[in-house]
Amino acid sequence: MTKPFLPPYESEAEGQLPRDKDRDSLFLQADVRIPGKCNATRVRIRNLSAGGLMAEAPVEVERGDVVHVDLRNVGDVSGKVAWTAEGRFGVAFDHPIDPKQVRKPVGSADTRPNFIRKLDIMGRPIGPKSY
Repeated sequence: MTKPFLPPYESEAEGQLPRDKDRDSLFLQADVRIPGKCNATRVRIRNLSAGGLMAEAPVEVERGDVVHVDLRNVGDVSGKVAWTAEGRFGVAFDHPIDPKQVRKPVGSADTRPNFIRKLDIMGRPIGPKSY
């Protein structure tokens, strides 16, 4: 196996592959653009960390390709393809992100006061808690 591309902020001892301990397994969709190769392609992200992601998609990418991933709540993140294997590929981000932001739900909280929100059978407000 060849050594994957490592972003400039990583440092490692020779022969070791850095593995992010804070990798989250998840299932979400994102759009990936590969400049000069294709239009935006919808991919399934299977795991995500501050330094990169693994995605599934029927897209032709090669190790070292520059990619731009549109992550919800984060926006456009640039990186390079670190590895490819049978419909999957890994991306090493150029700069770290906060993966917890990607997991946050999209939308706004219900900001109405509790006294005008609908109540459940026990008299508790229905919907997200307002702060």
